[in-house]
Amino acid sequence: MKELEEMNMLVSATEMLQKAKAGHYAVGQFNINNLEWTKAILTTAQELNSPVILGVSEGAGKYMTGYKTVVGMVNGMMEELGITVPVALHLDHGSYEGCLKCVEAGFSSIMFDGSHYPIEENVEKTKELVKIAHEHGMSIEAEVGSIGGEEDGVVGMGECADPDECKTIADLGVDMLAAGIGNIHGKYPANWKGLSFETLDAIQAKTGVMPLVLHGGTGIPADMIKKAISLGVAKINVNTECQLAFADATRKYIEAGKDLEGKGFDPRKLLAPGAEAIKDMVITKIKLFGSEGKADE
Repeated sequence: MKELEEMNMLVSATEMLQKAKAGHYAVGQFNINNLEWTKAILTTAQELNSPVILGVSEGAGKYMTGYKTVVGMVNGMMEELGITVPVALHLDHGSYEGCLKCVEAGFSSIMFDGSHYPIEENVEKTKELVKIAHEHGMSIEAEVGSIGGEEDGVVGMGECADPDECKTIADLGVDMLAAGIGNIHGKYPANWKGLSFETLDAIQAKTGVMPLVLHGGTGIPADMIKKAISLGVAKINVNTECQLAFADATRKYIEAGKDLEGKGFDPRKLLAPGAEAIKDMVITKIKLFGSEGKADE
């Protein structure tokens, strides 16, 4: 057991996000789906000397055969690749049961999405999970006001959170708070009204130094991202943009007939352009979020 603990190089997201909020930048959470995804994100964070959060949705965790497999892969990869930047492994939009499974599996951070419960039940469940997470040295994120779009079956219309409810949840001892400010998972529709900075400002006024989280980072214009960071957002989630980049690069490789040249069908060659596209996307986002070079601070 001691050897296993020594092998776990993951850190909670608490310190990296507190530093980000104080330093007026944000740490990217990039969701992982397989080995290529994880390797691309970890190597890019190391190259740019940036802290990073690897997000795992419950669906992706199941796809990768379970949370213990994910923890084993990430820890093994960090050791073999010589990753020294701070890395948190975070359950994204977790159910109560999913959070408990990730505690047991060795994740370093969890998000409990109780936004679909009445506020009283959200408070009760969040309280329990805060206690459990902190006993295990893990960070915990909570959500108030659902994020638009769909994430593993949880569908939200993108309504804005109530700043008073945000304060109620923040006061339970969570380490970061995701508040709905008109943001949406996936692609943004043409008639999207944009982020409600008025709501974000009101939430920060109530929650103080609490790092705030922006979900649905895909497709939000750069100027809005920068303004959100200036108003207390210290963690930004990116998933769809990496998926689209991966799919586009893979499609081009196959349409060009590269898979029919020599051993171009080898998955290591077939998946390489997609992995490079993810790296390019992560570089763009880390630079936009301002976390480049912040791993040592």
